Amino acid sequence: MESTSGNQDATTRIGWRALLGLTNPPGLDWGAIRAAQLACVQDRALVRLFTNLCGLTFLVIALRAHIASPVLYGWAGATVLLNIHIAAARWRVREWKSNSATRAELHRETLNSVLVGGMWAIPTLFLAPGTPPATVFAIWTILAALMTGSAFMLTALPLATMIFLGISGLAMILMTHFAGLALIAGTSFIFCALLLTTSLISGRRFVETLVSELALAEKKEVVSLLLREFEDSGADWLWQTDAARCLTHVSPRFATALELTLADLDGKPLLQVLAGDTWQAGNFASGLRDLAEKLKRRESFSNLILPVKINGVTRWWELSASPRTDERGTFLGFRGVGSDVTEQRDSADKINRLARYDTLTGLPNRMLINETLVRAMDEADRWNRHCAFMMIDLDRFKAVNDTLGHPTGDKLLTVVAGRLRALMTENELCGRIGGDEFAVVIRDGGDLARLEALAGEIIAELSRPYEVDQHTLYIGASVGTAIGPKDGRTAEMLIRSADLALYRSKDAGGGAHHCYEPQLHADAEERRTLEIWLRTALEKGELHLAYQPVVMANDTRVVGFEALLRWTHPEKGVIPPYKFIPVAEEARLITPIGEWVLRTACMEAANWPADVRIAVNVSPEQLNDPNFVTSVVSALAHSGLSPSRLELEVTESVFLREGTRAIAVLDQILGLGIKLALDDFGTGYSSLGYLRKTQFSTIKVDRSFVQGAAKKSAESLAIIRAVVAMADSLGMTTTAEGAETEDEFQLIRELGCTKVQGYLFGRPMPAEDARELIATASRRRSAA
Repeated sequence: MESTSGNQDATTRIGWRALLGLTNPPGLDWGAIRAAQLACVQDRALVRLFTNLCGLTFLVIALRAHIASPVLYGWAGATVLLNIHIAAARWRVREWKSNSATRAELHRETLNSVLVGGMWAIPTLFLAPGTPPATVFAIWTILAALMTGSAFMLTALPLATMIFLGISGLAMILMTHFAGLALIAGTSFIFCALLLTTSLISGRRFVETLVSELALAEKKEVVSLLLREFEDSGADWLWQTDAARCLTHVSPRFATALELTLADLDGKPLLQVLAGDTWQAGNFASGLRDLAEKLKRRESFSNLILPVKINGVTRWWELSASPRTDERGTFLGFRGVGSDVTEQRDSADKINRLARYDTLTGLPNRMLINETLVRAMDEADRWNRHCAFMMIDLDRFKAVNDTLGHPTGDKLLTVVAGRLRALMTENELCGRIGGDEFAVVIRDGGDLARLEALAGEIIAELSRPYEVDQHTLYIGASVGTAIGPKDGRTAEMLIRSADLALYRSKDAGGGAHHCYEPQLHADAEERRTLEIWLRTALEKGELHLAYQPVVMANDTRVVGFEALLRWTHPEKGVIPPYKFIPVAEEARLITPIGEWVLRTACMEAANWPADVRIAVNVSPEQLNDPNFVTSVVSALAHSGLSPSRLELEVTESVFLREGTRAIAVLDQILGLGIKLALDDFGTGYSSLGYLRKTQFSTIKVDRSFVQGAAKKSAESLAIIRAVVAMADSLGMTTTAEGAETEDEFQLIRELGCTKVQGYLFGRPMPAEDARELIATASRRRSAA
């Protein structure tokens, strides 16, 4: 098909050299074009011979009274023989039609024109001079008629026409000029010029017509090949209707696809054939209605997909067709092709499902959730209402993966997906967007009470126990909600807002729901800025340690210090730990910072008396670092500090987030002789299992219980008594945090706590002040 279009374009680009047969430019079948030119001339060979003989006869009659007979008849005989020879050569090949010809064959005709033109110039230039003007005019008339006829008969060969007309015309002009007929000579010049121009134009049109006909023939051949290929390949079938939209011709495969015979289809309405059992009921598919509309309007259509039910089985067909008309424009019907695309459609549906649904849970994935949210926001904007988006993150799911493995975690996710799906109505769509994160699109989210209720149902439902692989599992869920368009004008902005709300729920300890507030964006920006500053704070020397004393409850003797990390920014001043520690953990900066804290604290503690310990807080991220134990050993070796004087403080979140890995690391730490303290016991997900699995030396009682006990809170008093009793029974010591007044200290001592830490005995202080405090206490003991 490309060559055909190329030929059609070439008709406007044929140059004069190609037209005259001097070159054969690439891109066209010039052999076929030259053969057609020669065939046109050969078809007129006898007519041209008759014309030349007639002209010759008239010319002899005009000159016989003025020219000697031998000369005149000798020229006439030679001219007759030349024309008979040319005509005979053409006559011999009249039955043989060549499909290709060369330029050399073309120019043999050009040579014949030169010879014939030269023979006609002889009487004009050499025999006519000296004859009366009437004879000259008679010769002029004969030659003009001969030139006109030859121009018509040689129009297929522009170069041969130009040469013949040029020779004959020049002889005509010179004859009239030498005869003193200036006006006729001028007229002859104009006549020859017009005849040459007309001949060239006609020759160009003839060649261009040849090119167009060849292109059309090639196109028809290609179409025929395609049609035969359709019939032979089994891929497509042909069909044709009359003006009444009844089938007049179908290919055998069309009938086979319908499980009918050709006789069954002949004359049947196309729509009735395709509608099948639904024809009587009129319950047509939308694709069939579209087809009916196209046929009614007599419009071309392509790739129209419609369902066709064949013996109870629905197949999907693709039809294309164009209207047929006769030469007068009368509508004759449609002719088209069709094919069965059921398999392709099923494959496309499967690919579409794989692209938009999570393979594990069967829920919509991130792509479909985003598309649904975009549509929900468009509808909300169109109808001036609200939509909503919920982000859901599972609490404590990582512990399941780490302790029981990913297969169990995957099964848990499928159960979670089922519970979520059961909570959804037609107004909501839930999906899994990755890992243990899920999302819900609420199309109509204007009812805030409904959003709160749905979030509460999700948290409650996902927090119920799970029975997976004979394990009873307990996880929870945190939810963040954003309402569009007020919390985001685009889907991306709304998702970002919901994510910030979810972050706040997670930061609050999980199992909570928060809606987006503008302050959350400001907080996120502050965290981003803190992260940027924090990445260079260590190397710039902006971090330092402060040391808070720990004293014995019975005699207030200083027995240790807790190393506390502090950050002083050169522009923002002191940045509190509760702001930058979470940022350091999220940005994976806590490991290098923690190593620096450990080395610095050990180096400082090595200068203290042998009975004074140093306590260093360790985050779950540090315990997850495979090089953590190595860094602890390196810090002790570099400082020379005894392992028994180092106490590492961990929180319960270590066990929840890292499972058995944390226990293994802590066992290695204990094997080195280092002490372990459990910080903030009772404030999180307290379990006696932690104390059974790991040999802690100290349990720290959170300051919130100390303050509650000072206010006579029965619950706080009971918790402290229970912790003290449990620690005594397990051979552990207890450290009460947050003692700020003498009354609080006396209460702590009465409740049986072993050690005390708080502002009453010293605020976090620089290393120099810590050394001075130790020295002062030592002098007091010496004096006593």
